[in-house]
Amino acid sequence: MSGVVVMDYDQEWPNRAANLITVLEEALCPVQRVEHIGSTAIPNMAAKDVIDLQASVGDLELAATAFDGPLENLGFHRSSYDRDHLPAGHPAQFELWEKRLWTRREHPQGDVNLHVRVTGSPNERFALLFRDWFRVHPEAVPAYSAFKRSLAAIAGNIGTYTDIKDPVVDMVIALAEPWATSVGWNSAGDDR
Repeated sequence: MSGVVVMDYDQEWPNRAANLITVLEEALCPVQRVEHIGSTAIPNMAAKDVIDLQASVGDLELAATAFDGPLENLGFHRSSYDRDHLPAGHPAQFELWEKRLWTRREHPQGDVNLHVRVTGSPNERFALLFRDWFRVHPEAVPAYSAFKRSLAAIAGNIGTYTDIKDPVVDMVIALAEPWATSVGWNSAGDDR
């Protein structure tokens, strides 16, 4: 049996995210913004029951030092995972895809991944573009949801699930880029 569970969209995910965003914006300094990202931020998208949030900061190291204490008090633990997947076709500038990640598991208010990325970095933009493209293309949600359900059924663990899913996410972004250009989309908007 797979260790990855993808479930139907939960109408409470946006509320859980919004409540936690308020708490994090008050607790974390110097955070520039915190946004709900990932599949739980996309209406009707099947997803793991883990809220993904993105905190945008000016400096990763300063933020990491400043965030450790407040996040520990909120039940988060820092992960050793400090870089995002480098999408196919991007120059191998790994330093531009750095992040810090805190996770909260088996918490009464739900599981959370808090991705901390530099404002204006390609990985910050990538997460927002993925979310926003699906929000305005709801016709693509059922197919991506079905893919994730099928993958979860055969993936033995979250690492395998993620490794197989990443190139598909890259394809979504390849579709999203022309849309972003055509509508003048930018990642500066705060759309939770």
